[in-house]
Amino acid sequence: MSRQTYRRSTLVLTVLCLLSVVLFLGLTPFNTRGEPREAIVAFSMLQDGNWVLPVNNGDEIAFKPPLLHWLVALFSSLTGHISEFTARLPSALAATAMLVAVFRFFARRRGERVAMLTALLALTTFEVHRAAMTCRVDMLLASLTVLALLALYRWWEGGLRGVPWAALACLAGAALTKGPVGVVLPCGAAAVFYWLHGWRFWPVCWRMALVVLAALVPLCLWYVAAYCEPHGGARFLRLIYEENVLRFTGQMSYASHINPWWYNVQTVLSGFLPYTLLALIGACSLRGLRRRGGRRFPGLRALLRRWRDGLRAQPPARLYAWTCVAVVFLFYCIPASKRSVYLLPLYPFLAYGLAEFFLWIGRERPRALAAFGWVVGVLAFVLTLAFVAVRAGWVTDAIFQGRHAAENAAFLHALRDVPLSPLAQLLVVLPVVAALVCLRRQRRGARVFAPVGVVFAVHLALSGFYLPTVLTVQSDRAIAERIAAIAPRGTVYSWRTDVLEANRLHPFTINFYLGDRVIPIDKAPALPQAGYLIAGNDDVEAFRSAYPQYAVRLVFDSGHRSCDDHKVVRFYAFSAAPRR
Repeated sequence: MSRQTYRRSTLVLTVLCLLSVVLFLGLTPFNTRGEPREAIVAFSMLQDGNWVLPVNNGDEIAFKPPLLHWLVALFSSLTGHISEFTARLPSALAATAMLVAVFRFFARRRGERVAMLTALLALTTFEVHRAAMTCRVDMLLASLTVLALLALYRWWEGGLRGVPWAALACLAGAALTKGPVGVVLPCGAAAVFYWLHGWRFWPVCWRMALVVLAALVPLCLWYVAAYCEPHGGARFLRLIYEENVLRFTGQMSYASHINPWWYNVQTVLSGFLPYTLLALIGACSLRGLRRRGGRRFPGLRALLRRWRDGLRAQPPARLYAWTCVAVVFLFYCIPASKRSVYLLPLYPFLAYGLAEFFLWIGRERPRALAAFGWVVGVLAFVLTLAFVAVRAGWVTDAIFQGRHAAENAAFLHALRDVPLSPLAQLLVVLPVVAALVCLRRQRRGARVFAPVGVVFAVHLALSGFYLPTVLTVQSDRAIAERIAAIAPRGTVYSWRTDVLEANRLHPFTINFYLGDRVIPIDKAPALPQAGYLIAGNDDVEAFRSAYPQYAVRLVFDSGHRSCDDHKVVRFYAFSAAPRR
């Protein structure tokens, strides 16, 4: 591969990544409690000037180290305010950097074609694409972890000589994103690979121990600074211990994403959609496949035995990729707390394995690849036809039943009534055009990249039109705007009956759009004489019991289930009853 081709491919991939995950970042309002919970920390940093351990949501300190919040605050300071776009921009740029680095890594070691397919498969998987457009720590952590793993491989290529400065920088950044796991996991995966390639145990151990200690220095400095803050101290130590130790052992004071080990299998299969379908089609086509020379393709047991016997004979980059996949997967099977985004660091390496498999399928079983192209093309047609049916009024509210019927009907109405700008019309038609191109190319012969183009077009349509239209209905932003019209200044109070100090739920989304003006009334410095109160469902009855001195009046019942706690948001005015 010439240098000019290499640079051109890098530029094309960068543009595709930015087009896919950056272009529509700001269209969808916050619609889960996780995003505004992180964004409000950066808001507090800019507002109060405390960049170490700011207080937000009345009396809350951040659960995670501050690198993501620093980046959000930095990007937001350039625009003058924090928005959905600036809050999500660090994740989008981190995903772009990760995928470009993965392409460059595999292009030099395994060839440009497999490297480009690896990056595009990872970009267009459901899990990576979703995390890249979300204001959470997970994509930033995954990107820094993958970059550290790539740098540690380059250190191995150099004989583990010198100081791996690039790896140390990425490891330190990962630790400042989510704690020691950002250092321990990539160093552990690299160490396993070093042992597999003949390095002795103790030389690897002491080298990796030095790397771990050096990478943890910035995090430890932040720990000391945060502990010395007025609202740090013992409270901060308890939080750090719970997040980094008790979460791993499953002994947290509150239930947090407790799932069995096979949950990780399920999330990887669903997170790699739609390419899981091609893997399934390709695996089914192996039966009866004859290799050159007339020999049949080996069975699964023989294939596994051959892989085991020839482990060290594998190309080092391939072995490293599968080692990273295995170590990351097994590591996150240990803690009781499991989320699909924890496995993000394995996606680029698993995408490499799938890319090699898909290219092999394209050569040896082109009909399987063509079948996948037809499946993806038909699904793209179905998406557009379903939207046409909704716009034409062929789909009515009667199809929805149960307690979520009203919410689902609101989604339907949003799609039916949304004005179609020229850009929206283009995004609606784009998957159909991509599907037609894909199906036409499949008739001329199996093409690996054609189905990926269809998936890319579907992601553009979802991110640029469908999801913003639907999720705007789910968001609490409209409720916050209504509250702001009634109470444009001053504190707004909140109350919940299920108060849990260790992981307290707040109206995070409403609080973000009100500019961090919402405080739990039990955390107020002094009880107010009068004010406004946000409560969900019938929580106001518990409020009346806890504060009998207040007279409470309903201002409005939104009828909207909050995207934070799924309770119906109600807004009240309260005042101290006059003494007799």
